Amino acid sequence: MTRDTFDRRDVVKLMAAAGAAVPVSRALRPDTAHAAAAAYDPAGKFELDVKEVEFRRNGAGRMLMARIYQPKGPGPFPTVLDLHGGAWNRKDRHAEEPMDRALAASGLLVVAVDMTVAPEAPYPACVQDANYAVRWLKANAATWNGDAAKLGIYGSSSGGHVAQLLALRPRDARYNAIPLATAPNVDASVAWVATRSPISDTFARYQNAESRRNERMIKNNKVFFVPWETIHESNPQEILDREEKVTLVPLLIMQGALDDNVLPEVQEKFAKTYKAAGGDCEYHLFENSVHEWVAEPGPQTDKAREVAKAFIARRLKG
Repeated sequence: MTRDTFDRRDVVKLMAAAGAAVPVSRALRPDTAHAAAAAYDPAGKFELDVKEVEFRRNGAGRMLMARIYQPKGPGPFPTVLDLHGGAWNRKDRHAEEPMDRALAASGLLVVAVDMTVAPEAPYPACVQDANYAVRWLKANAATWNGDAAKLGIYGSSSGGHVAQLLALRPRDARYNAIPLATAPNVDASVAWVATRSPISDTFARYQNAESRRNERMIKNNKVFFVPWETIHESNPQEILDREEKVTLVPLLIMQGALDDNVLPEVQEKFAKTYKAAGGDCEYHLFENSVHEWVAEPGPQTDKAREVAKAFIARRLKG
């Protein structure tokens, strides 16, 4: 689903300041390279084969790795790309291992990838990694008995921000900057996005850090958003407010009610804006839950896993 913009001069100026190309419009196209996936049952129970493979070497010289959670069964299994959080400045593919295992054990091929962190390179380096990961996984999912016809993303915190940018701008020239020589014609469109505590409004989150005098978070923002104007250019809330031409895939947002990192009222505003733009957005507020509540066992963590699996099941049937 797409929506036209009325005036893009402001965002063009911001992109020019960042040395970026203006994104072009696109239409979602199914990946038909693989056989149809097995019917997904969110109540499924599978043993897992977990392995690690080299993903790509980034501009800083670090080998980024991919962690593969492959269900043991006939398959092929629907495929999920996991994008880690860490305020754009830290963490790696292991960050969401409990959720990755829970999703994979229900009958999904889950692939978690490392991304470039801000001290290595600022925005949009990690988005470029993630865009490449979508194309790379579409081309390689069958290797691990996966089917990428309805490939989706699970993103947490800053990984949720990256996931939203990928979904909104799958053909952005900057995000597609890393060529995939083995499959040059594969695009980076995705079928759906599920998020936990996503940074849906980057500037509001920075303002919150300032009001709380959270010096570490303030620094994380200033290291990542270089030049500073990119905090607005890459802001999902402002992208919709500017009425850019975007792709609106089905979106899940899971938000902790006690989150003082990403405020619930900011998340609620984004969900309403996404719906008003014509997008399908499911918003779930988790009581007594902080920013990273799924890192600890408990009823709300169990609920988050079930909500995510149910959302994915609906998307795979649609």
